[in-house]
Amino acid sequence: MTTTTKVALVTGASSGIGEATAIELADAGFTVYAAARRVERMTHLAEQGIHAIAMDVTDDSSMLAAVERILAEQGRLDVLVNNAGYGSYGALEDVPMDEARAQMEVNVFGAARLTQLVLPAMRARRSGTIVNVTSMGGKITTPLGSWYHATKFALEAISDCLRLEVAPFGIDVVVIEPGGVKSEWSGIAADKVRQTSGTGVYAALGQAVAQSLTSGSTERLSSPPKLIGRTIVKAVTARRPRTRYAVGFGAKPMIAAHAVLPDRAYDAMMRRVTGVPKA
Repeated sequence: MTTTTKVALVTGASSGIGEATAIELADAGFTVYAAARRVERMTHLAEQGIHAIAMDVTDDSSMLAAVERILAEQGRLDVLVNNAGYGSYGALEDVPMDEARAQMEVNVFGAARLTQLVLPAMRARRSGTIVNVTSMGGKITTPLGSWYHATKFALEAISDCLRLEVAPFGIDVVVIEPGGVKSEWSGIAADKVRQTSGTGVYAALGQAVAQSLTSGSTERLSSPPKLIGRTIVKAVTARRPRTRYAVGFGAKPMIAAHAVLPDRAYDAMMRRVTGVPKA
C-alpha cells in the first residue's frame, strides 16, 4: 500500500540539526522517520507522531532494515536527509588512522551507502530529493580539522557528481552548508581536540582551537538548529531547489572570504579567528 503523503528519512535525528529537521518536516506535512543510534533520545519525537527508528550509519544491516521498513510501511520514500556526522579534530600528526577511518565511515561512507539504498525506490517513482548536510567546512578549512574537512569536501564532490547522475530520473540533490549552529557538535569537536592534541607539540594550538569552539561568544552568535531545519523544508518543497544553501552564523561570509582571499591571507585570518599561536 502506498500513501499519498510524502515520506522523509532524517539521519542523526536524536539532537541538533537532525532533530530540528524532523520536527520541521513533520510540521510541513511529511511522514517522517527520524533515525539515530540513540532511540531513547527520540521519545519526544515519537510523541509528535514522528517514527523513531534505530540506525547506525556504519552498520549496513541497520540501514538496509530501516529502508526496507519504510518502504513496507509507506510504499514510498521521497526525501533522504543525510545529516548524521561528527567532528573529529586534532593535528594530522596526532590523529590515529583508526579515528580518521571512523570519521570517513560516519560522515562519508554512511551517507553514500544510504543514498545507494534509497535510490531504486526514488528512480521507480521518478522523483525524490537527496539532501546532504555538509558544512561551511565543506568549502573552508580551520586548524586541526583536516579529517573533518576532508569528509565534508568529499560529500560536496559526491553531491555534485550524484546530481548529474540522477537528474534524468527526476531526482534532485541538494547540499546544505550550515555555519555555526547551537548543538552538541562544538563540544564534541572540542573534546576530540583536547584528547588528541591537548598535550604534546601541538598543545598550544589544540587548547586555542578547543577554546574557540566552545567560547561564550561562539555559543551566543551561533544559529538555532531550527533555522537549518526550515531551510531543508524550503529546499525539499521547492519546485526547482537550489543546488546549495549556505545558512547559519558565518556561513556565507566565511565561504565568500575563502573564495576571494589569497591562501596566505586566509591563513592569517584563521590564525586571528581561532587564536593560533604565532611561530
